[in-house]
Amino acid sequence: MFRHLLGLTAAALMFAAPASAQSFLEGTFDADIPTLAQLAGHRSGEQITRPDVVIDYMEELAQAAPDRMRLVQYATSWEGRPLVYAVISSRENMARIDAIQADMQRIASGGAPGPDSVPVTWLSYGVHGNEISSSDAALALAYHLLAAQGDELVDTILSQSVVIIDPMQNPDGRARFTNSYYQQLGIAPSPNRATAGHDEPWPGGRFNHYLFDLNRDWFALTQPETQGKVAAVRDWQPVVLVDAHEMGGDETYFFPPSADPFNPYITAAQRQKQVVLGRNIAGWLDRLGVPYFTREVFDAFYPGYGDTWPTLNGSIAMTFEQSSSRGLVWERRNGELLTYAEGVRNHFVTTLATAETVARNPSMFLADYASYRRSAADGAAGSGWFVIDLADRRWNAEALARRLAHQGIAVGKVNGPASACGRSYPQGYLSVSMRQPTARLIRSLLDDDIALPADFIEGQEDRRAIDLPHEIYDTTAWSVGQMSGLDVAQCSSASAGTAVVADSPIPALASAPGAFGVAVPWTDSGQVRLVGEALKAGIVGRATDTAFAIGGREFPRGTVVFTLADNDGSLDGLLTLANAIGAETVALESGWVDEGPNLGSDSFVRLSAPTIAMVWDDGVSPLSTGSARYVIEQRFGLPVAPIRSGSIASADLSDWDVIVVADSYDLPSAARPALADYVSDGGVLVAFGGALGSFAGGDDALFSTRAETVLGGDPDEEEAEGETAPGTAIESVDDYRNAIADPTRRPDTLPGALLNTEVDPENFLAAGYDGSAPTVFADGSLILTPLSLTDGVNVVRYAAADELVASGYVWDENRRQMAFKPYMLAQPSGRGLAIGFAHDPSVRGYMDGLDMLLANAVIVAPSRVR
Repeated sequence: MFRHLLGLTAAALMFAAPASAQSFLEGTFDADIPTLAQLAGHRSGEQITRPDVVIDYMEELAQAAPDRMRLVQYATSWEGRPLVYAVISSRENMARIDAIQADMQRIASGGAPGPDSVPVTWLSYGVHGNEISSSDAALALAYHLLAAQGDELVDTILSQSVVIIDPMQNPDGRARFTNSYYQQLGIAPSPNRATAGHDEPWPGGRFNHYLFDLNRDWFALTQPETQGKVAAVRDWQPVVLVDAHEMGGDETYFFPPSADPFNPYITAAQRQKQVVLGRNIAGWLDRLGVPYFTREVFDAFYPGYGDTWPTLNGSIAMTFEQSSSRGLVWERRNGELLTYAEGVRNHFVTTLATAETVARNPSMFLADYASYRRSAADGAAGSGWFVIDLADRRWNAEALARRLAHQGIAVGKVNGPASACGRSYPQGYLSVSMRQPTARLIRSLLDDDIALPADFIEGQEDRRAIDLPHEIYDTTAWSVGQMSGLDVAQCSSASAGTAVVADSPIPALASAPGAFGVAVPWTDSGQVRLVGEALKAGIVGRATDTAFAIGGREFPRGTVVFTLADNDGSLDGLLTLANAIGAETVALESGWVDEGPNLGSDSFVRLSAPTIAMVWDDGVSPLSTGSARYVIEQRFGLPVAPIRSGSIASADLSDWDVIVVADSYDLPSAARPALADYVSDGGVLVAFGGALGSFAGGDDALFSTRAETVLGGDPDEEEAEGETAPGTAIESVDDYRNAIADPTRRPDTLPGALLNTEVDPENFLAAGYDGSAPTVFADGSLILTPLSLTDGVNVVRYAAADELVASGYVWDENRRQMAFKPYMLAQPSGRGLAIGFAHDPSVRGYMDGLDMLLANAVIVAPSRVR
């Protein structure tokens, strides 16, 4: 069927094609435009195109039609693969494509569309590497737009719009999937879901090299694929953007309108345009007889999605979800067979339909885009300022300023001392005005809280009351200032300052060594990076667990002192690193201190570069494993060695100072006693979430804590034996629900929120947080009992119930139960130390405000234990 789709007549491709135009007819295609079959040996949808072939074919198309297609590389993946997009339009438009692009920039800055303005439609595919059909659909669409002849719709799309096709957003993940799929393929693909072709080996192809979900990274910008993509989207300012995905093979097809809740900064006009676009898509799928659904499951609330972020930037952005064959053929539970070709065809049709809607209504989409951007600049989202203090977490504040600038948000820097928001800023501040075209995106990112609609919350609580799961698709909190540990104020006026440039280096505060050496205050992520890089380079430093003061300046707990005596009389390498990173060093003329411990005190410990291993493979969460490795390697500058979970029991673990066990769900049975012995022999184990829970209780326990059941539950309750039970009276619906509830169940899973904490002011693992406790992220049902004083230390605990929630939505019973419970705890075992985080401190790589907690665990703890 798919081979005929590319030959649809112009009548069948029209916006409102009549029922008589439903059949697929042969068309005319330009023989000078190469087909996929000529390059790859298979037609679109017959095989899963490998990532290198995707690029090769896009290059061949660009070479064959340089007057209608331009290919641009916008990023390089961690594994060195190119990410590209194709700019496709008519010869006339391509002859002035730079002027069209500049015009879209002018409109995005608040200008009105002109008579020569041409809208841009951005079609992106394959952000999850194992959601395979969309990339082949992209290749088919690029060919169709270039090769179709005498086709009214194609001519209209090319003359009335510019189409940008991003065929493969995650080449590393696609490579992982295609390699595993073709390795198991025999003479015929099996549709059985239990077979190897549908059962990907860990970690699966969904993720990129660092095992990130790239569809959650749009504002965090941790990955090179996302950084390049956001810059490219900003270069073109598309009026409509599609992000084509796949979902479970037993589903049908989803397209917008999106489900509730919508982010409050998405306008009614944008929501209405989703309906306009959706109606045309529905017409196309109706003609094919393809079932679909809308307004369910996939919401537009979290701004890190590939649809919500562009929408908050002014586009009408949409997620498309095709049921996945996860191979060439899949047997649905109802017995139907879903083929890869069907998935390719459906994504081809829906993205073509999207381009059609824009091309037939160019003035409408341009006007709406201009209105969204102009109204934001005129104060529709607010007219005040956000002010970010530079005194605490300076490096994190500077890094956040650059992330915001990378997203097109104007950020200024005012050097201190300065005043704003009714207070003084001795070190100056960063300022973000809401009078700019990105104001709605700014509010969504910098507001302390983005409230869920009251009626939606009421509906979710009603569902929980009758034992149904909630319908919140992702986290409810992402306030970027809080996640970076920053002081963010909002007020009516501030100074604009000097513009921060996205790719400008963070300025260093690096003083040359004094006669004694330098101090590196333990204050932010830049200081962590400096210490990590210095230790890796063999530079010797000593860290303190007690604050000290010299010459009127106080140096906080965690400060690392590098002396000339310890480093052969030279600290030039440290100074070079500090300048490159943008870190701070303070000259020390003497080892004498005015207050606190001297360098020879037991409060100081000599640091060395830790050897760090990580449990890898089956049983651990790929997302948690990937983000932890990313933070340690890319933010701390320290290498991490992965050890497969099945090899833990046989490996010589004594080679490692630290072993990280990210959030896990089913570690091999032999791994736990091996890791317990490792700690007893002097190692440091750092466990997140489910891994912490697995080491709590039972033989070889490392933590004397227990996971709590739901409030009112009984973890020790045993079922009554015998054939009869005592008689009871059930007198209300509440009594009935209590009777059928599992008393040993965990608390309801949180949708994800930012929570306030308190820290132990004496423990070295909390160094760096003396002035303010960190805001942490929680998204699970794991609530732990506190450690007793005889067993260990509750290094960080949740705040009191009425102060707990910093941002987001938390079920009331969770809020009450989590109060005062531990987030980070530490317990000695033998000669070693076990450190646990109730929830992943590295989650999505965007909680950089927790970097010092994790660094204390993996950098400082090994030296303290030794």
